[in-house]
Amino acid sequence: MSEYLTTIGLEVHAELSTKSGMWCGCKNDPYEKRPNVNVCEICMAHPGSLPVANKEAIKKVITVGCAVQDGENNIADFTEFDRKNYFYPDMPKGYQLSQYKFPIVTGGRVNGVKLTRIHLEEDTAKSTHDHEGYTLVDYNRAGVPLMELVTEPVIHNSEDAVSFARELQRILRYVGASDANMEMGQMRIEANISVSKDKEKFGTKVEVKNINSFASVEGAIKYEVARHIELLESGGVVVQETRGWDENKQITFSQRKKENAHDYRYFPDPDLPKLYLSKLFNIEEIKKSLPELPKQKKERYSKLGMQENYVDILIDNLELNNYFDTVVSAVGEKNATLVANYLLTDALGLLAKDSTLSLPDKANFAKLITMNIDGDISSRGAKDILAILMKKDQDPEVYAKENNLIQTTDTESLKKIVQEVVAENPKQVADYKSGKEAMFMYFVGQCMKKSKGSGNPALFQELLKEALK
Repeated sequence: MSEYLTTIGLEVHAELSTKSGMWCGCKNDPYEKRPNVNVCEICMAHPGSLPVANKEAIKKVITVGCAVQDGENNIADFTEFDRKNYFYPDMPKGYQLSQYKFPIVTGGRVNGVKLTRIHLEEDTAKSTHDHEGYTLVDYNRAGVPLMELVTEPVIHNSEDAVSFARELQRILRYVGASDANMEMGQMRIEANISVSKDKEKFGTKVEVKNINSFASVEGAIKYEVARHIELLESGGVVVQETRGWDENKQITFSQRKKENAHDYRYFPDPDLPKLYLSKLFNIEEIKKSLPELPKQKKERYSKLGMQENYVDILIDNLELNNYFDTVVSAVGEKNATLVANYLLTDALGLLAKDSTLSLPDKANFAKLITMNIDGDISSRGAKDILAILMKKDQDPEVYAKENNLIQTTDTESLKKIVQEVVAENPKQVADYKSGKEAMFMYFVGQCMKKSKGSGNPALFQELLKEALK
């Protein structure tokens, strides 16, 4: 079998986290369970109703454009909205307000993948099929601001496609454009896939629609590539079409013949004004207001000497990495690894076992770390106190004092404990003196146990070395 080159282009739709719809004041609430309550005459296309563009939605797309800039300005000055004509029950107007010739963003790059454009449109309603033979339509989502991002066809395997999608999701969350929750449909991916033996020529493109998880992105691409190759090798022909992804069967299925742009009969919407973005927004101020982006944050964390799996956990969870950054700022960057250990191993481990727990106040967490760094409490004591703070948040220093967990550095009282441990363990002392040096930590543990964790382990070690000579 000759080697085939796979070519993939992605289209990503993301619902923007605005307070209201794209063209009206209806509440944009992805968590609303009641059907058809966030609707009005505008989003339902009643005669005589006129749309008004959501300025905040436009600003969010500009912000995303600034975040993915690749050295050159990629924000349009002029833009307009077009009518994309098609009839389907999920689109009340019989057309979708979108952008065709003049997108808000042109170009850019994410995770090394070059972008074609980013434009703004409206989402469709949500259809539920096969409900006792009927299709139910919930129009709450119709008219929600929807960003569409299109890549160049420069991706060549499913792994890179998933890496791109993950990084884009992070960017959308970091800049506050979208929650991009794929399980809720707030971020949906379509993959355009082709294979060809000729590296200078694309094969026939097939589009797989509305993929709603990263695992499905990988699965759908791998399935389609294998299907294309099998067809071509058996003398068949790949048909340009739109296909869906069956999550249960892990296969794609044909939906319809692929439409082209002229099938939609795009034309500028006569009810919406032309927009000159430089007059409406200060683009330079938007650029300056960008937060630290995922790539920058990852580089910073790596420079702190943190292990890769810790970095990945933090990068993927904006709330968690903001918590981490605040604590590290309080205790110093040189202690970042220590903070990561307590937060990502101990605290997250406790949360995984008990969902009723919660992270303590950042200041209290930082104070706990500082007490450990300063030797006021042992590592074991810090872990025990952390577990208490996650049940009931409180001042760790007060708790430690009330429960006798402050490490004592009183040499005389610790020396007494050491003498007791040595006297109570003659066999272990003999083993240690005969060459079993690993036995030393046994004595340290016994001393810590006898002191109920309040003894300074470093001082115990010094005193034990003296006592065991």
